[in-house]
Order: sequence, then structure tokens, then C-alpha cells
Amino acid sequence: MRDIEQSCFWLATRQDVAENPPLQSNCDADIAIVGAGFTGLWTAFFLKQLEPGLDIVVVEQGVAGYGGSGRNAGIVSACIDHSHALAITHFGRSEAAKLARLGMENIDELAQFASDCDFQRTGLLQVALTAKHLEDCKENMAVAEGLGIKDYRLLSQDEVRAEINSPLYLGAGFVSGGGIINPVKLVDKIKREATRLGVRFFERTRVLAIDGSSVRAEGGTVKARRQVILATDAYSHHLFPKLLFRFIPLYDYILVSEPLTEAQRGAIGWHNRQGVTDGRTFFNYYRLTEDHRILWGTSEANYYPPNRVDQQCDHSEHHYATLRESFKRHFPQLSDLEFVYAWGGPIASTTRLTPFFGTLAGGKILYGLGYTGHGIGSTRVAGKILAHLALKLPSELLELKMVREKPFPYPPEPLRSLSVKMVTHSLRRVDRGDNPNALLRLLDAMGIGFSS
Repeated sequence: MRDIEQSCFWLATRQDVAENPPLQSNCDADIAIVGAGFTGLWTAFFLKQLEPGLDIVVVEQGVAGYGGSGRNAGIVSACIDHSHALAITHFGRSEAAKLARLGMENIDELAQFASDCDFQRTGLLQVALTAKHLEDCKENMAVAEGLGIKDYRLLSQDEVRAEINSPLYLGAGFVSGGGIINPVKLVDKIKREATRLGVRFFERTRVLAIDGSSVRAEGGTVKARRQVILATDAYSHHLFPKLLFRFIPLYDYILVSEPLTEAQRGAIGWHNRQGVTDGRTFFNYYRLTEDHRILWGTSEANYYPPNRVDQQCDHSEHHYATLRESFKRHFPQLSDLEFVYAWGGPIASTTRLTPFFGTLAGGKILYGLGYTGHGIGSTRVAGKILAHLALKLPSELLELKMVREKPFPYPPEPLRSLSVKMVTHSLRRVDRGDNPNALLRLLDAMGIGFSS
């Protein structure tokens, strides 16, 4: 198997970015951040916006964006919760409306910042493959309208096939606000701006332990005078196993094709370049890259017991085979298309499918994690939250229930593996057309989800 930095399209095609050297001695800082993915980068950036004189050090075990931030699909959603309906279930209608507003404001700000990161505000399509999916689209539109979002709309079968030519589509819901982006270009842009503001980065530096205010790494120790911030998402249990009580690490898998020829582009349409998901629980998600490749991913995330997140999980030939099969079903006119990149990436999933926040070591360590497939937008909000928490500054974000309340816990092993198998089996039956069983109905009533 190829190394992730060659097999992941975004990382493999990264250009003109110099790595920062690893930590090689002890140093002090006002704030030490562990992890240079989106959470750590945005947090550093917003800390500097709020208090420019801060001395901030960011330590990263690989390179910036090495984890989920650099391996995702680059589909940007305005949703901070996993959906508006789930936001109502989790937090109530008033807070769901606030999250919808904050989500759109966040995307507006991101669009300004990321204009040179191949960000296109194309909106998203939720395509229906069955009559039930079409009803779900209608319900999603009604929920959004009830929260004050007026520009979602339903597409008929003819309308959606005029957008993207697949024989499987019966209709679609168009979701405004979001779009597509090159996630590694965004990583590099945030890092570049943070560096300009004086943030110090140490890459290829594995953290061994965090002892209160001290971040002990292979090349030295960073002593934080004011705060340590853990921004390691699916890797967090490597340093603090007790956080597994609140999340489960999963792997999503993605393919990227060779560039489409002009004839292939004509056969598929897709002139408006929307990011797409289908209506199944274990859905495919897909988009076009800037150079006209098709990115094709699956939300049927894999759990590797007991809570593994390591290089041995970065590839799955089974997932790659099923991805190729599903692509041919969706687009038989492109059945000979070659997929030349393939990789997996870790995510941290909570039972409510939203991030959560907290403290460790008597408040000396702050953390935020658990983005479950919506990280490009919600990590930016998380960065603001962590920055305000670290500096003890007021913000309406800190009043959100998402910040103040923890998600329902996952069971420990061996019940964790058993529950994942049971729920996965049940969800697959639903995607084949069965009604939800008693287990799924109970989880739905509790607002608990298992899909990425």
C-alpha cells in the first residue's frame, strides 16, 4: 500500500509548501496546541485575532493536514449539526434556528477567506434513489423552511438529470450555502496566515504525553504558561483514552479518478459542479475536482477494534471494490473510468454527530473534537469556540448547548464492537428497503446516529 501522502489526491498534489522543522529542544509558549489539522489551525488563527501578542506553538505528529483535514472529500456544508432535523432533536427548535444562522454566517466568512483555495459555492444536491428518499428530501426542505432558510428547493427527475446524468435519480433536494473546496489548500492558507501572525509550528513531532501544562514530545517539551489545547480529533484517545467514552474512531474511504475527457464530461453533465450525496443511510458522496476528476466516497465508515487509528487502517481493498461497483451503477456511461487515487481517513463520531468540548487536568487542557463528516465548516466554528474558552472571553458561541452539554456516551469494548455490528447490519437492511427495526427506532428516538 502506498503512503497516505502519495495515495491521497489532495496531499499528493500539494505544491510549493515547505515543512516546518521538528521540535528539537525545550521551549515555552503562552498557548500550546497539539494538532495542525483544521481545529488546531483555526484555533491558532482566532487566538491571534483576539490577542495578537500571544506566543503560540503548534505541534503536529505528521505534516499540517495529515489527518482527516487533508483526507476528506472537500465538500463544504453550512450545517453545524449533521442536519437541521437532528439539530431540533438534539437542541430544540430555537437553538436549531440559531445554528442554521451561525452556519450560514460561517460559510460566508469562509468564502471570503478561502477564495484562493478552489472554493466554489455550488450548493449541494441530496439525490433520491427511491420514493422514500424523495419524501425525505421534501421533509428536509420543510424543516429548513421552518428554520428560516428560504432558498432550498426540490428538483424533479428531469431537473436533477439535467444537472447530473444518472439513470438512478428520481429527484433531489438542492441545499444552498455550501460547495466544494481543496481542503489541503485551505489547510495551507490557514497555516500561512497563522505563521504571518507569529504562530510557531513544529511538524513531524510526535507528542508522547501531556502532563498538565507540559506537552512532552520526542524532540523536547513545550511548557504552556496559560493553556494547552488538544486538537487531535480521531487521534485524541492516543493521549487521553478516557475521551473514548464520548466518541468512536471510524474510517471513511475515497477514490479519485483520472481527469475526465471532454466526451466523458459531456456524457455526465454536472455543469454546475455541486457536491452530491444520495439518500441512503450509508450514502455515496461525490464531487468534481478543479482539474475535472471525480472524487467518489462512501459514508459506510469502518470501525477497527479496539479503537484503532493507525497506518494499517489507511487502505481497504474491500471498500475500494465496492466504491468502484457503486460508481458504475450510478454512471454506467463512465464504466471504464479509471480511479488512480485511493485512501482512507479517520473521523471521530459522536452519538449526536456533532462536536463536543471540554477540559482535562483541572482546566489546564482544553479540547474539541467529533465533526463526523462536516468538519470543513464546523472546525472553523470550533476554532472560535476554543479560542474564546482559552482566553475566557464572552461569545454567543459559548452559550450553545453543543458547547455546554456532552453527547450520550458510547459503550466500551467488547460492547462497542457488538453494537457497531448490530447497528451496521440494521442500517444495511434499511438501505435495501426494509423498515427500521426496534433497535434503530430506539436510537432514532434518542437522537443517536452511527453513520458518518
